[in-house]
Amino acid sequence: MKVPFVDLKTQYLNIKTEIDAAIQEVLDNTAFIMGPSVKKFEEEFGALHGVKHCIGASSGTDSLHLALWALGIGSGDMVIVPVNTFIATAEAVSLCGAEPVFVDCDNFYNLDVKELRKVIESKQYAVNSKQRKGPITNNDSRITCILPVHLYGQPADMSEIINLAGEYNLKVVEDACQAHCARYQMSPQWNKDRNGIPRGKHGEWKSVGSIGDVGAFSFYPGKNLGAYGEAGAVVTNDDKLYQKMKLIHDHGASVRYHHDVAGHNYRMEGFQGAVLSVKLKYIETWTAKRQENADLYTELLKDVEEVITPEIKKGRSHSFHLYVARCRRRDELKEYLEKKGIVTGLHYPVPLHMQKAYAHLGYKKGDFPIAEGFADEILSLPMYPELGEEQIRYVAEQVGEFYKDRG
Repeated sequence: MKVPFVDLKTQYLNIKTEIDAAIQEVLDNTAFIMGPSVKKFEEEFGALHGVKHCIGASSGTDSLHLALWALGIGSGDMVIVPVNTFIATAEAVSLCGAEPVFVDCDNFYNLDVKELRKVIESKQYAVNSKQRKGPITNNDSRITCILPVHLYGQPADMSEIINLAGEYNLKVVEDACQAHCARYQMSPQWNKDRNGIPRGKHGEWKSVGSIGDVGAFSFYPGKNLGAYGEAGAVVTNDDKLYQKMKLIHDHGASVRYHHDVAGHNYRMEGFQGAVLSVKLKYIETWTAKRQENADLYTELLKDVEEVITPEIKKGRSHSFHLYVARCRRRDELKEYLEKKGIVTGLHYPVPLHMQKAYAHLGYKKGDFPIAEGFADEILSLPMYPELGEEQIRYVAEQVGEFYKDRG
């Protein structure tokens, strides 16, 4: 049996008539950059995530950069980044001229908030930090922002992160590029407003991206909500921040050919807005199917001692962009599954501190033991809404057979 890692063609064929009509409408209107299809999508996506504002952008990486840029992150700033993530999270920091400060992950693959506090306090650079001696000068490097990632689709510990951000006067940008429709249950800390914006009530479920100062999403084709090319978005409830991001993302112009600031071209294409609007109608159904598929994987693999299946933390709704298990003899298992027609992935085999691109930061092997250990074990199994029960059972059966044959 053949089991692809994703199956974008089947998804397209299921909604082909709607997709083709939406693309044809863009062609008929020749609205290729932004335009009515993008505006429609922005309104719909913002409403789905319970935010006041949404701006369609050119990619997830650009969305992260746009958010940090609009918050004023720049040279001399330090931004907390989980070491276990795709490099785009750190790249957005580097593009601003700031320095990423890496923090290890917890057993749920997300930013470890205990380590986060240690790093902030040990650096003694956080704005308004109690540990700091003397006033902040323009020559100081300082932690000004936390950039949590909702990795693989599971929300990070946002209550603790926002609490720390408030204590140290830090900005929070949520990297929700893998977590469309993931939700987080509010804790008592949320009763406090942040920057005059209410965070919600205790027990309330909030969509990721709507909790920090701004959330960034990716619509790379393989994502839960995928465009037919590159695309992304930023969401926020902050009116002033929204206006600033809107200005920057279109060459700093509020009126055409009148540029208030030096910005960039981060505009979404009309085709992508049209495709995403069609797909948005199905995203909640697709998310539920991913969750069902994940439950079946977990049930079928529960007795395979060599495999640790993903856990969902209490008060979270996991959108399962990826189903990532920790497996003994991972590389051998991956090769074995490929021979059986099963395509798997590695997300991510090299933590950021061990990437050549960030060698200049001076980190070394052993600095982040949890992420390093996971990098040798994690294996992403096929996961998409169209994945059938028979295919999932075949994958689980072959995983079991691999370990059975090897004692």
